[in-house]
Amino acid sequence: MVKANAKPAAPSSKPDWADTTEQEILDAALKIAEHEGWTSRLAVLAGAACGLSAGETELLLPQGPADLAALLSRRHDTRALTVLAELDLAKLKIRERIARAVEARLNAAAADEAAVRRWTGFLALPMHAPLGARLAWESADHLWRWAGDTATDENHYTKRALLAGILTGALAIRLSSGSEAALAFTDRRIDNVMAFETWKRTTKFKPSEILDSVANALGRIRYGA
Repeated sequence: MVKANAKPAAPSSKPDWADTTEQEILDAALKIAEHEGWTSRLAVLAGAACGLSAGETELLLPQGPADLAALLSRRHDTRALTVLAELDLAKLKIRERIARAVEARLNAAAADEAAVRRWTGFLALPMHAPLGARLAWESADHLWRWAGDTATDENHYTKRALLAGILTGALAIRLSSGSEAALAFTDRRIDNVMAFETWKRTTKFKPSEILDSVANALGRIRYGA
């Protein structure tokens, strides 16, 4: 069964019944999400369309719409990475790699636009925001790894947090204003990220040092040391 906060499973040469059925339920959900909304009822109806009872669907998708949301995000990640695998990384600068990665991820989501509109609404609700943040981080991690990032220090987290924000904002603009506006937003944000990275290198900025300073200051306030 899928878990909304689980890591993507390693690819298998022989998909098992649960994985295959989850994808079938997702396919069914995408056909009715525009009218049904991203709800618990959506999961039940999609399961029924695949010949499953409500109980059987719950066994596969215990968190219902949250599990469906995770399945859809990971499908779009896979779809984007499949497109990106055709590119020659050696011919692209890092800025171009990230721009291509964001564009591929946006195109992957746009293929299911009607359902994605409902999906984004679901993830925007306060109780589902942590799931949305995890999925955006997961997507950013996949794209940075494709781009060749090997950072293991603070930069690992900084890069993914920044790209997750770009992906979230660009998708919202893609849905509201179209592809051209989303790509223009992406270009502007990547420019900001590149400027930030340059500043970090020239100033030897380390996020951990800022956090240590804040912690020390709070400690002095609290204990008067």
